[in-house]
Amino acid sequence: MSTTEDVATRSAEKEDLALSNILHRLAHLSGDDIFEVFSNIFALTVILVIVLTGIVLLRGSFPVLGKFGVGFLAGVDWNTTLGQESYGVLPYILGTLVTSGIAIGIGIPVSLGIAIFLAEMAPAVIKAPLSQIVEILAAVPSVIYGFWGLLVLRPWIVNYVEIPLTESFGTLSIFRGSPHGLDIFMGGLILAVMIIPTVSSISKEVMMAVPASQREAAYSIGATRWEVVRMGVLSYSRSGIFGAAILGLGRAVGETMAVTMVIGGALGPAALPTSLFMPGQTLASLIAGQFNEAESLQLSALIGAGLALFGLALLINIFAQLMVWRVLKVKAGAVE
Repeated sequence: MSTTEDVATRSAEKEDLALSNILHRLAHLSGDDIFEVFSNIFALTVILVIVLTGIVLLRGSFPVLGKFGVGFLAGVDWNTTLGQESYGVLPYILGTLVTSGIAIGIGIPVSLGIAIFLAEMAPAVIKAPLSQIVEILAAVPSVIYGFWGLLVLRPWIVNYVEIPLTESFGTLSIFRGSPHGLDIFMGGLILAVMIIPTVSSISKEVMMAVPASQREAAYSIGATRWEVVRMGVLSYSRSGIFGAAILGLGRAVGETMAVTMVIGGALGPAALPTSLFMPGQTLASLIAGQFNEAESLQLSALIGAGLALFGLALLINIFAQLMVWRVLKVKAGAVE
């Protein structure tokens, strides 16, 4: 009996000692230690949110994935008729990629032009007001862009872009269709307009952070203004500009309301993006358009579409990070 009591006593003493050591360490934590602890907690919170989001989406997708398997990702049918339900998200994945590609192809060059003008060429009198206008545009709600695109931009695009391209190059599948402004091209164009303020604003700040010595060194060897911008500014800040472009791409991939208003809303095989001037659908617009009315397997299919969108966004960001590392590695290697 005494042996048992001795063991229990020693165990309690060890626990008290361990607790005392923990309290002693906490009492002697420095400001740097506390900062490190909270920084680690915040970093883990981000990972936790991503993991929990993935788990929720995966659990909600189990019914549709269990029924259709890989066919859910590779299928093109989207039939919500009870008893004949069939779901495939390939057209909407392709629609997301095509509209985002259009947005990047149009938006990034325009954004770089705006950023270069504001950072390197704009007179002081208009530089600050124009910069503020660009930043204000970044905060405009997406539904406003949708209304603007639908009521203002659409007639111009139909009359001066889509109809001329269809009449001149209609033999090419990419320009076939009956132009009416509610199509994949219009969706990509609205996305391009939406990402321009964000990308140009960030790119401008990155360029303005380039040391003046970079520009002075280029001018000292007789470089022109364009050569200074190209070699001294763009080369130095390319990783930051690439990061801004990826932020713009992330917004384009996940944008919902504005795209839903102008892309046309086709479903099933009709949503496959075989032409720029045909109605389509993205993953985000599909979810926004049907979620309120969805039940049972259709609801699971929409959650599965959300899972596909979540995975697509993660893949894009991973690819972007790898590209940034590659750019920095090549740049370091060239210097060495």
